[in-house]
Amino acid sequence: MVAEGADAIDVGGQSTRPRGAREVSATEEIERVVPVVGAVRARYPHLPISIDTTKSDVAQAALDAGANVINDVSAFRLDPRMREIVASSGAGAILMHSRGGVSEMATYRWAEYGEDLVGEISLELARSVSSALDAGVDEASIVVDPGIGFAKRSEHSLRVLAELARIGALGFPVMVGVSRKRFVGELSGVDKAADRVAGTVAANVAALLRGARLFRVHDVAASKQGLEVAWGILKAGSRSTDSRFPIPDSRC
Repeated sequence: MVAEGADAIDVGGQSTRPRGAREVSATEEIERVVPVVGAVRARYPHLPISIDTTKSDVAQAALDAGANVINDVSAFRLDPRMREIVASSGAGAILMHSRGGVSEMATYRWAEYGEDLVGEISLELARSVSSALDAGVDEASIVVDPGIGFAKRSEHSLRVLAELARIGALGFPVMVGVSRKRFVGELSGVDKAADRVAGTVAANVAALLRGARLFRVHDVAASKQGLEVAWGILKAGSRSTDSRFPIPDSRC
């Protein structure tokens, strides 16, 4: 992944897949992830490493092994102590919108929203951010993720991506994880998740156009190529005096 252009590596030891996700103990999760984090850190001393976990004990063990970002798909809902660990360590924090526990958050059990879907998601993310800030987490350490496919039907995920600028209005960098998701398969007619590479690239480029700047992917080379080309076009447009779509001169 690094050779293909990944700027960071995310390590996780607990599945949140829609079917068959099983809760594992903190001990088991630590046994799964800590050797990997340690090995990656030893090989790549300066590479950002995030630990994908909802458990504070796992987060602490991974930080001790060399991780420097906490990627919490519950945005600190499931383990409030996570806020203290992030605040005291100075680690980065990715706060993702979701509902329910680990075994159900990628299902449709909690996928019920009112008329303003994106407004509800923004409000729930804002509450998570406020909770983190109140615990002493550095504002500059926070990234928000709208949680594509988590407690969201395909039509919900599409609406979130279409209105992604509203998530960006929270004032934090936006990460998206659309890679191989169900809505990509439904739109493209591709059943096998591993074959949804082209659709994933398209979704990431659309998200880039709407303000996303961090992308969690499986297929690094294809995603990197698509995003770099799209970013180059955006930058060229931003330098035009009559551009209707100016963008910050920063790297995705």
